[in-house]
Amino acid sequence: MTTTVLLTLSIALLAGLLLSRLAKLVGLPAVTAYLIAGVLIGPFLLGQLGIGFNSTDNSPEHYGILSDLALGFIAFSIGNEFRLSQLKKIGRKATVIGIFQALFACIVVDIALISFSLIFGEDVLPMSAAIILGAIATATAPAATLMVVRQYKAKGPLTDLLLPIVALDDAVGLVVFAISFGVAKSIETGVVDVISMVVNPLLEVVLSIILGSVMGGLFTLCEKYFHSNSKRMAVSVAFVMATVAISGIKLSLGPVHIAFSSLLSCMMLGTIFCNICDFSEDLMDRADKWTAPLLVLFFVISGAELDLSVFANIMFVVVGVVYIIFRSLGKYFGAGISARLTKCDENTCKYLGITLLPQAGVALGMASQALTFGSDTGKMVQSITLFAVLVYEIVGPFLTKMALTKAGDIKPEGRVSRRTHHAKNKKHLEATEQQ
Repeated sequence: MTTTVLLTLSIALLAGLLLSRLAKLVGLPAVTAYLIAGVLIGPFLLGQLGIGFNSTDNSPEHYGILSDLALGFIAFSIGNEFRLSQLKKIGRKATVIGIFQALFACIVVDIALISFSLIFGEDVLPMSAAIILGAIATATAPAATLMVVRQYKAKGPLTDLLLPIVALDDAVGLVVFAISFGVAKSIETGVVDVISMVVNPLLEVVLSIILGSVMGGLFTLCEKYFHSNSKRMAVSVAFVMATVAISGIKLSLGPVHIAFSSLLSCMMLGTIFCNICDFSEDLMDRADKWTAPLLVLFFVISGAELDLSVFANIMFVVVGVVYIIFRSLGKYFGAGISARLTKCDENTCKYLGITLLPQAGVALGMASQALTFGSDTGKMVQSITLFAVLVYEIVGPFLTKMALTKAGDIKPEGRVSRRTHHAKNKKHLEATEQQ
C-alpha cells in the first residue's frame, strides 16, 4: 500500500509539473494544467490502465488528508491579506462587495432555476434542488484564485480587494447555504427548523473565528521561543495542522450542532498571526515556498476527483449550463454594481466579477451535505455541482488571469525563471569583466 501511495503521488506531482510547462506555451495558468493532469491520471482515463488514481483501492478520496492540509495552508495565506493597515484602506469596500455579490449571485440563480422548475416541472428539477443550488452559487474557490495571483505576482487595486472578498465568500456562503438548505428541507418535509436554518450556521462561523483567534495567539506566543527560520517554519506547519485537525471535531447537543469551518479557522489563524507578530510577513513567504509541492498535489488530486460520469445524463448537463450562465451573470453584475456603489476604480468595477468565477472545494462540500436529503434531490444537486465545478475549475483560472491582466495587476512580461535570470546576470558579469 505504501509503495502504491508514494508512486501515485510522484506520478501526480510530475504529471502536474510537466503539463504546466505545456500550459505556459499557450498562456494558460499552471493551476489549470494541474487540474487537467488530474483528470488525465484520474479513474476515468489513465487510471483505468493502472496509471495514477483508480476508483477502488487507490481512489482520489483516499488522499483527503493532503487536500485538507493544503486548504488549511491556502486559508492561512489568505489570512495574511487581513492586515489592519490594509483593512483600514479597503475593509469597508471588501465587506460590502463580498456580501453583496454573494447574495446577488444566490438570488439570480434562485430566480433562474426556480423558473426552470416551474416551466419544466419538479420531475425535471425539484424546487428544493433549485433553492440549494442558488445557495451553492455564493461560493468561490480561494485556492485557484490564490494560485493565479501567486504565479503571476499580481499586484494592484483589484488584487488587494479580491483575496479578502474571496475569504468573505466562505463565511457568507456557510450562512446562506444553511438557511437555504433549511428552507429546501421544509418544502420537502413540511417542518420548519429554525435551529438548523439560523442557529447552527451562525454558531459555526462564530466558533471558527474563536478557534482561529485562540490558535493564532498561541502560535505567536510559541514562535517567540524559537529563533532559527527552520524551527519557526516547523512551528508554523504544526499550528496549521493542529487547526485543521481541531476543525474536524463535530459535536451535537440536542438539535444544536457544534462544528467548525477549517477554512475560516485557518484564515483567522493567519489574520491574528500577521497582525501581532512583527516577522510574520517573512515567515509566511517561507511557508508559501514550503507548501508549493503540496498545492500542486492538491490541484492534481482535485482534478482526479472530478466525476466525468455527469455527462451521461443530458438533463444534468442542461441544468448545469443554466446554473453556470446565471451564476456567472450574478457574480459579474453583483461585483460590478457593489464596486461602483463603493466607488472603486473603473478596472475593478469591470473585471472583479470575472475573478470570482472559480468554484471548487467549498461548493462540493455543500453539495455533499445535500445528500442527507435521502432522495434524488441530493444526488441531482451533487451531480449538477460536479458538472459546474468541472467547467469552472478548468476555465476559471484562465479567466481570472485574463481579468487581472486587463486590469493591469498582472504585467504583460509575466514571470522570469531563476535559470533565465541567472543566465542574464552571468552574461552581464562577463561583459563587465571584458570591459
